[in-house]
Amino acid sequence: MHEARISARLMAVQALYQMDIAATSVDDIVAEFEAHRLDAPDDESLAHEADKDYFGQIVRGVAAHREAIDAHIAARLAEDWTLARLDSTLRAILQCGVFELVYGGGDVPPKALVAQYTDLAHAFFEGAEGGMANALLDRVAHAVADGVMSDG
Repeated sequence: MHEARISARLMAVQALYQMDIAATSVDDIVAEFEAHRLDAPDDESLAHEADKDYFGQIVRGVAAHREAIDAHIAARLAEDWTLARLDSTLRAILQCGVFELVYGGGDVPPKALVAQYTDLAHAFFEGAEGGMANALLDRVAHAVADGVMSDG
């Protein structure tokens, strides 16, 4: 189950990126990924089949709460950064991570979520993006733990 959720997170990032770039609707992207990508046994990039339900929860959750999620991200960016300045893939990683930290139900320890999304950022980027993802998601995790922000 652990590996299936990690695969679901990777696919959710890819789906959100595709939604952003191609202006695809959430229903269309979820259907496409469920039909063609989530259990693609020929895809060597995935060691494990993705958890379809978890994938759908993340993608639909980010879409439903995008405005609040983006506000959480923007509030924690360095002063000279804006949400629009972020690479689309990094923005998708942060959106998924913030969604799980704020709305995820708490069944995954925040440190584990931060580490997994940081690993995803490092997998996509060779520069400082991994550190940026780690720092921002860690600040969100602490704010949630301290009760400074809620899921509303």
